[in-house]
Amino acid sequence: MNSGMHEFLAQDRVIWGQAAEKAVVEEADRRGARRVFIVTSKTLNRTTDAVEKIRRALGERHAGTFDECREHTPRPSVIACADAVREAKPDLILTFGGGTAIDTVKVALIALAHGLTNPQQLDDYHLRANPDGTRFIPVVKPPPMRQIVLSTTLSAAEFSNFGGCTDPVRQIKHGYVGREIGAASVILDPAVTVHTPQWLWLSTAIRAIDHSVEGICSIQPSPLIEATSLQALRLFSTALLGSMRDPNDMQARLDCLQAAWLSGIGIMRVPYGASHGIGHSLGAVTGMSHGHTSCIMLPHVMRHNRDVTAPQQARIAEVLGRRDGDAAQAVADMIAALGQPTRLRDLKVEKSQFAKIAEGAMENLWVRTNPKPIKGPEDLVALLEAAW
Repeated sequence: MNSGMHEFLAQDRVIWGQAAEKAVVEEADRRGARRVFIVTSKTLNRTTDAVEKIRRALGERHAGTFDECREHTPRPSVIACADAVREAKPDLILTFGGGTAIDTVKVALIALAHGLTNPQQLDDYHLRANPDGTRFIPVVKPPPMRQIVLSTTLSAAEFSNFGGCTDPVRQIKHGYVGREIGAASVILDPAVTVHTPQWLWLSTAIRAIDHSVEGICSIQPSPLIEATSLQALRLFSTALLGSMRDPNDMQARLDCLQAAWLSGIGIMRVPYGASHGIGHSLGAVTGMSHGHTSCIMLPHVMRHNRDVTAPQQARIAEVLGRRDGDAAQAVADMIAALGQPTRLRDLKVEKSQFAKIAEGAMENLWVRTNPKPIKGPEDLVALLEAAW
């Protein structure tokens, strides 16, 4: 018999059905915030009017903007963000963007809580695996302020208190966690997601599907996570294609945002598997986006795990409309229908990089909790070969 426990997020609301500007101002009012600092991307800030609309709505409460977030959240960008926040002295951060901006703020809040001013100091605060495979989770102080999130992608980073951050020197991505580093509240407004490039929108949806699949197949299953994950897959199975065919279909986009919410409930509540673990290392070594790592690796990891997760995969296949139980093929067909990459060679990954990717992945907590045990780097290289 499995045992388990759920710790719920320090997140008190998810808001939809309101325009972003109105929702942001109401959240600032509700929290008594007088100085709101915006963290976003260069693209949103410099090539659209979306951030300016938020600034205008906040008026004199706008305390500054940081838009130097970088994909895979390299340590120097986290420290730069923390420095900008220190200088602005806000009482609330509005993160406007996807997983890159959200994770930048998560780890920057740890830096602010502990007075970290250089990238190397982050070494003491990341999750790691003990020799016996259990997790070592550093104690993290509450941050000096919270973030609220206006999300623009589907990776579900806004629904967890787990953040990834890359050490560019070692080319390894580490995980960071703290009870209050995640979003205190989340605003879902499909209208702001029209600025998200279609490839990013669709590929981050596959990242969310990865959360659902590996949550359902977890070695420590949960009825809550299975229920929310299956419903996420149901929503994605129709809404994703709808949002691709008509990018202005706001209901389809909202359904996708809510599917991402449901998928994200499993993050850090059940152990994931090798698709997540390999994906972190693939991103750190090659620069591949997280969405694309899931597009390429998830079906192969599902096939690798099928003999030990057949009942779970049968339920996934049924939800995705496939009656033969082949969930991996159902996911692969969805990825292909969305026009996303399906092979490592599609994204110019070289076989000479496999050893480095495998080395980094072996340090990942979720490789250690794959349903079918990963015995060593050679197992990971075999998966990479299958995906090449």
